[in-house]
Amino acid sequence: MPDAPVFADGITRTVQLAERGDGEVTMLTAAGRGEPDSARLEAMFTSDRTEEWGEFLSDCAKFDAEIDKEIRNAKYTIAELEEEEHSLERLRRWHRELAARDVFGAPNAAEADQRLKHCTERLADYTERVFAALHQL
Repeated sequence: MPDAPVFADGITRTVQLAERGDGEVTMLTAAGRGEPDSARLEAMFTSDRTEEWGEFLSDCAKFDAEIDKEIRNAKYTIAELEEEEHSLERLRRWHRELAARDVFGAPNAAEADQRLKHCTERLADYTERVFAALHQL
């Protein structure tokens, strides 16, 4: 993996776990022989992050569709609201983890930022609808 501060804690933890299990760890510093090698490493790493961001975006779309369904069905319950809050929190954690690993800046990271903001706004709107419905009872 790239020599970036974001990975330091993970590497330390891996070494500790290996040593506790009587394993061995060999860490090497690798450098490309030229700019094309460095560029290739960056491209491979960014490709993986791009794929992960794509999965994240897909889950954001599912979250959005779920909110649409609840509104369409007028399912304004505290239980459903809590479920959607948990879903959004999972998206937030995932976003933080991906952002930390995306050291080179995958092209769809900015879109993911916007989609997470959109999901947050959707939950805020749904929350207002739930409380409005509960106060009408």
